[in-house]
This record gives sequence, structure tokens and C-alpha cells, in this order.
Amino acid sequence: MAAIAPQIQYRQEWIKGFEQRQAIARMTATTEVMLKGNQATFLVADSGSATAVTRGINGLIPARNDSLTQVTATLTEWHDLVQKTSFNIFESQSDQRAIMQDTSLATINRKLDSEIITELNTGTQDTGTTATASLAMALRAKTILGNAKVPFDGNIYALITPAFESFLLQVKEFASHDYVPIAPMKDANTAWRDSPMMYRWVGVNWIVHPSLPGAATSAEKCFMYHKSAIGHAFNTGDLDAKIGYDEEQDYSWARTTIFSSAKLLQNTGIVVMNHDGSSLAAE
Repeated sequence: MAAIAPQIQYRQEWIKGFEQRQAIARMTATTEVMLKGNQATFLVADSGSATAVTRGINGLIPARNDSLTQVTATLTEWHDLVQKTSFNIFESQSDQRAIMQDTSLATINRKLDSEIITELNTGTQDTGTTATASLAMALRAKTILGNAKVPFDGNIYALITPAFESFLLQVKEFASHDYVPIAPMKDANTAWRDSPMMYRWVGVNWIVHPSLPGAATSAEKCFMYHKSAIGHAFNTGDLDAKIGYDEEQDYSWARTTIFSSAKLLQNTGIVVMNHDGSSLAAE
């Protein structure tokens, strides 16, 4: 006979595991909603670096053509499907149907960001040799865009890793109230969040993203770019999130679907910041 009879209580409310659940980068791209079809074509138009002219010796003004570049994004169907039998749900802790729908939405949202980041990573302008974040690196990326005549019109974004942010917080021009209206060090909640949120500094909207290429290594890829440099197309209605039950096989399911594609539109509007975040990685 046992001397004690311990009781185990299982919490009914489930606790979300640590993972990115929201599409963070999507707001930083030029978006196109498609009603029908599998391709979205973006038109990039400029003068072709034309210069003003005077009348010719015949008294006529020389005419020119505009530079028109069509860039096509071909949509791909993306899905995430979760299934659990009724017995799985019956024997398991917490609301398994809610968990299925939540994790399915998160999976597709991460895919949307992945599409955009993959295209950003094809940019060929960079800050040179890998280094830790500094005022010099930030200003170099800003200058590269400025030299390319990219307008600082409120639509310049920088996607950075948590390590990049940590180094910036040690730069007085970024973190001190003497240089910025709202000092970041006074509000730790402005750091990485699972929702779009940003710092505003030197005319750039800085967003901390946990899933950039090479994160937590000596070869992190961070990006500074104009919204018009990257396009993202998706179907009307956006995410299609469904949950249902199959009576014949007695299982529940949750499915999230989107048809989408991202495309680099203007290479001169993107700068890859080669960053070394290895010294701040977990050991």
C-alpha cells in the first residue's frame, strides 16, 4: 500500500511554443492583390537617367522614350495541413483544434516572410566585409541607397537580426536621448516582437527579424531597402484558413492556404548588410 497518493493537474490553457507566428516583412514590400491568374507583373518606370535638352538647330525639341521594365512574379500555392484523430484530441491536453489552426496560420505566415527575404538576398549591393553593426555600417548602407537616388520618403526599411540590434543599442547615436526623440534603451519592448514594429532612425524604419539568413552566425544577412525595390503578390482574400471534420475517418483537420510570390523589382534599392552576430549567439 502506498503511503502517499500524489495528484497531477494538467493546465487546460495551452502555452504557445517559441516560434515566429506573424508575417513581419510583408508590410515592407509593394503588394499586389490578384483576382485571377498565376502571374503578377509589376511595372518599374523611370526616365532612363535622361537629361534636359535644348532645341536642336532645326528648332525642334528632341524626343525620347521612357524606360519601362516589367517584372513578373509567378504565384505558387502554399499550404499547411494538420490532422488529428478524434482519439488524439480526446486523449490530449488543451484545445487541440485551436492549436492546429494556430500553428497552421503561423506556418504560412513564416512562408510569406521567407519569400520576401529570399528575394532580398539576391540583391548584389552590400556593405563589404562582414563586421559587427556600427554607426558606420548603417550610414554606409544609407549612403549606397542615396547614391542610387533612392528617395528617403518614409518607405526605407531595414530588416535586422537580434544581434544587429544589440550592437546598435551600444551606439550612442542610436540609443541615446541626446540623438533620438525616444531612446530605445528606455523601452525594451521595442525589440523583437512577433508582430510588425519598428524603430525610426536616420530616416529608416528598423525592424528586428529572427529568421534572416545566417541568423546567430558570423554570416548574418541584414537588409536595408526601399519598399519599391521588392514586390509581393497574393490572391484575393489573402490567407484561406479552414478547420473541419471528416466523419468517415473520424479526424479533425486545419488547413491554411495562400497563392503568393515575391520578386526583386529594383536591385539598386536594396543593400545587403553583412553582419557578424556570432559573438552574441548561445554557447
